[in-house]
Amino acid sequence: MEDRRIFARIDAKLEMRFLDSFSGRQGKAQTTNISADGFGLVTTEKLPKNISLEVWLDIPDQHEPFYSRAEVVWLRPSSHAGNYRAGLRLEKAELMGMARVLWLKKKTKEKDNAKAAS
Repeated sequence: MEDRRIFARIDAKLEMRFLDSFSGRQGKAQTTNISADGFGLVTTEKLPKNISLEVWLDIPDQHEPFYSRAEVVWLRPSSHAGNYRAGLRLEKAELMGMARVLWLKKKTKEKDNAKAAS
């Protein structure tokens, strides 16, 4: 299967909340990877394919959660019982949200390098 992604994905485990505004169903997930136009995630919710969600990504950078709208493009059972892996495509590319995640990863790496050097 050919990878047709435009934006690179980076590994990032961040807490995420979502809302199906049509049904009112809410849930939580954890991202596995992030790009400017989507997320990979793990959740306990069985999300229907093609459903539209409002999503809030909790980026621990002293700012408000990142908000966007997204569509579930795939869902499959996870290797952990009761969990599902899913892929979400954002309604529009969010470069500022991606920049926040990259900044956070850079700061974390700098802290880890400083600890290792001491």
